[in-house]
Amino acid sequence: MAVTIVKERWSSRCLEGVFGTGAKQVKAGGESTLPFLHFEGEIPNPPVVGLEVFDAPPQEWPAFLTRVYDGVLEDPAAWAKKCVEYGADMVTLRLTRIHPDMGDVSPEEAAKVAVAVAGAVDVPLIVLGCGVEEKDAAVLPEVASALKGKNCLLGLATQENYKSIVAGCIANGHGVVASSPLDINLAKQLNILITEMNLESDRIVMDPSIGALGYGIEYAYSIIERMRTGALMGDKMLAMPVVLLVGPEAWKTKEAKSPDTAEWGEQEKRAIIWEVTTATTLIHAGGHIAMVRHPEALNHIKGHIGKMMQPQQY
Repeated sequence: MAVTIVKERWSSRCLEGVFGTGAKQVKAGGESTLPFLHFEGEIPNPPVVGLEVFDAPPQEWPAFLTRVYDGVLEDPAAWAKKCVEYGADMVTLRLTRIHPDMGDVSPEEAAKVAVAVAGAVDVPLIVLGCGVEEKDAAVLPEVASALKGKNCLLGLATQENYKSIVAGCIANGHGVVASSPLDINLAKQLNILITEMNLESDRIVMDPSIGALGYGIEYAYSIIERMRTGALMGDKMLAMPVVLLVGPEAWKTKEAKSPDTAEWGEQEKRAIIWEVTTATTLIHAGGHIAMVRHPEALNHIKGHIGKMMQPQQY
């Protein structure tokens, strides 16, 4: 018996962002339907998956995670190169040493690290500050100038510090990661403010903030899904690609940090599964770029995306 497939009719599509330069340049977004519904619309670009690099060895990572980056944790450029060898589509550099309590290094020193990392890899680079809004506002414009022409993404830009970061992006040809705290109206308002500075909409990526599996992932899923449906219904201020900063959320959970137990099993296997499940769930909500920490998680997520990008057969 023939089955009629019910199809949703959307009036618009997500914006397509293009990041990086050269052969490893990546495209994110651009779809005209919800994630992986190939029968309903076009999905020109699969979700992108990358790995994180820090400008100093992480102090709270478990040994089995630092072990996969053994020998490169003291050198962010070598660490980034290792990420590419593991198959990362993008690399995120976190400038933790600019934090006032973790070194308070100068914008010039931070820019030197960013330049070294950018020179070591041929994939697109995301550069994130330390989360102290005033410090990020002082450092990221200097980083933007030092990376001019690399078409990077810089963030996190918030309603408190976006002006200087966006100005640096406009002057030097970068995109911006616009961050808001799990609120669709705040995300939209920040995008409006940024575009009013004349940064093109397709050079904005939204970070809606997320929660890991078991820690608010349902709410994050709902926010991201509403962003996608809003974009498909024609809301241009919700049409930008969404980045999922999965690593910090997944690896701070009790389930990822607790040692081996008879009830919960092996910690390493459990932690990787937590990162994979968090990322894939939010990709199905509408996320376009997922940044994780463990290369095994990266491979699992990319394998899942590969299967989901196959057209449905009926």
